[in-house]
Amino acid sequence: MAVGLRWAAALEALSLLVLLLNLLTVHLRPVTQLAGPLHGTAYLAVIALTVALTRGRARWLALVPGIGGGLVVRAMRERTEKSASHQWPR
Repeated sequence: MAVGLRWAAALEALSLLVLLLNLLTVHLRPVTQLAGPLHGTAYLAVIALTVALTRGRARWLALVPGIGGGLVVRAMRERTEKSASHQWPR
């Protein structure tokens, strides 16, 4: 599995968490100015990497903001495990 996709998914979720915590607590403008573009970039990176690496359902999962990257990583892991378990014995 692509390491870049995992990093982008983690950054997407973490930056969303920072934005929400900032919104619910102190609402500092510099935090929003830093985390907002970071989240948007991570979101677009997840979509681009998903389109480059997968087909089918995973591409739609990438469009879910905040957790889409994690859903794609999980779907890719499940697909890999499923295909590995259906291989013919040697």
